[in-house]
Amino acid sequence: MQHTDTLSLVSHPLCPYVQRAAISLAEKGVPFERVDIDLANKPDWFKAISPLGKVPLLRVRQNGDETMIFESAVILEFLEETQANPLHPADPYARARHRAWIEYGSAILNAIGRFYSASSEAGLLAESSVLSAMFHRVEAELSDGTGHGEPWFAGSRFSLVDAVYGPVFRYLDAFDRIGDFGILDGKPLVQAWREALSERTSIKGAVAPDYPQRLHAFLRAKESFLSSLIRQGDPTTALRQAQPA
Repeated sequence: MQHTDTLSLVSHPLCPYVQRAAISLAEKGVPFERVDIDLANKPDWFKAISPLGKVPLLRVRQNGDETMIFESAVILEFLEETQANPLHPADPYARARHRAWIEYGSAILNAIGRFYSASSEAGLLAESSVLSAMFHRVEAELSDGTGHGEPWFAGSRFSLVDAVYGPVFRYLDAFDRIGDFGILDGKPLVQAWREALSERTSIKGAVAPDYPQRLHAFLRAKESFLSSLIRQGDPTTALRQAQPA
């Protein structure tokens, strides 16, 4: 049953986990307020209501009461249980498979963090190999589970798995502007999925127009091997000139 709660999504402009919730809300057609905070300087009100001090945090107001829901996976499940237009499949076996691949998407995000934080060329190359292998598993799953010509993870129907992987591929967009790391080489199904997701209105709308510039600045400031590639050249040409050695 759809509720008439007032929803506020506490956010950070770059957080991929926030994007999951924003995509789900958009796909369900649920109005919500989005409040961005600076995680490096967390406001006192946020620290008071966020047990883990992380985003996303969903503030749900109903009949004068307010409930705080934290952790993106919990937020997604709450929205499935309380709002119309479900994004999970109805079949419990299919739903379990989808939840498992959502967890795999979180593991990929962790590997992406190791990739852009690697302090040496050897470390970056090792992490790119890890990412390539992880996406190879995704390619195999798409081959087994998706019909030919169908754009989404489970075929013709957009699901929460798609909502999770849209933000994942945004990082690859940023990496492609820095150099060719070959992460998706030989993975045509993943590439086609990535392209379809990039055109989805809910996914495009889950970040602000300046997201690519913000992410680039974040990566440049990391003091990692990747950031050294970005700094090879002046700011106007770094994205074109910086290539891995």
